Amino acid sequence: MTGDRQSSPIQRIDPELARYSRQILYEKIGVEGQRRLKESRVVLFGCGALGTVLANTLVRAGVGFLRVCDRDFIELDNLQRQVLFDEDDIAANLPKAQAAANKLRRINSEVTIEPVVVDVNPTNIEELADGADVLLDGTDNFETRFLINDLAVKSNRPWIYGAVIGATGLCMTIIPRDTPCLRCVFEEAPPPEMNPTCDTAGVLGPTVNLIASLQAIEAVKLLVGRRDEINRHLAHLDAWTGRFANMKVQSARDDGNCPCCKQNEYPYLDGKFAGSTTTLCGRDAVQIVPGGARRIDFAAIAAKLRSVASSPVQHNAYMLKARIDNYELTLFPDARAIVKGTHDPDRARSLYARYFGA
Repeated sequence: MTGDRQSSPIQRIDPELARYSRQILYEKIGVEGQRRLKESRVVLFGCGALGTVLANTLVRAGVGFLRVCDRDFIELDNLQRQVLFDEDDIAANLPKAQAAANKLRRINSEVTIEPVVVDVNPTNIEELADGADVLLDGTDNFETRFLINDLAVKSNRPWIYGAVIGATGLCMTIIPRDTPCLRCVFEEAPPPEMNPTCDTAGVLGPTVNLIASLQAIEAVKLLVGRRDEINRHLAHLDAWTGRFANMKVQSARDDGNCPCCKQNEYPYLDGKFAGSTTTLCGRDAVQIVPGGARRIDFAAIAAKLRSVASSPVQHNAYMLKARIDNYELTLFPDARAIVKGTHDPDRARSLYARYFGA
């Protein structure tokens, strides 16, 4: 009889943990670490590319509870990198959070999965994060990440930042009052023309898997009690060239005067930079007003959109207009936009984030 078919010592000690036997054999986790994982609570914000890999990995690892928060629906071009979804989910018109939950429950019925179809914002994030041991970033815009950062610092709760575009990605573990927070490293969101999205610059699935795996490893370290072994750097990788670098960022906190973790200011959580949406009566359109004051470089945005627009992108000193699929997007110098072709605010916000960044 082969070794794999024999009863393992773990099965004899605790049958409930047998499915995690190969993970328990790793000395940094062990039986006690696995039990801590089983008792842990994780909240995932965003269930797209990074989020699906994170959810899949942590549910297989045996976290006890996972709340999945996402506002969006599944589209065909998501399947290239969003590993929990398939064509049947699109045919069923399922929101991402629910489709993910359906798959995750079939992967590991021992984990409690709570899908929440919601736009994460200052009015609901504290309730969504309630009880979480770790917060995970699967989002696609800086406004939401700064919101998570505000909440994490204010509530003294660890979270793990991740971002991918093209073949490059970033990952950073944030432990409030110890490591730098996100605003120590990125003082403010970059303007849209300097903030490419996967819909304008593309994204490679293997890069997503690499960054999400780094995030998942950091989450496991925190959840099993190995906080002293986290990566205290900003990890940067280029999957295409195989280059990986750990960037030293601790001085950004030690020597800086971060408004969030040093001055205890939480403007994103307080709603001071929160964007707003207005459904325009009789026009099948939604107006998006992003949070924070910004000026727009129309020429740079137009160049970014040319590869995805259905017709030539037009712009002058007063506005930029682009038609993409069945939508017409009009952008103004103050970053305000009107999305024509929908009356759904969530859909309009998603389109804004995809094509203009946030």
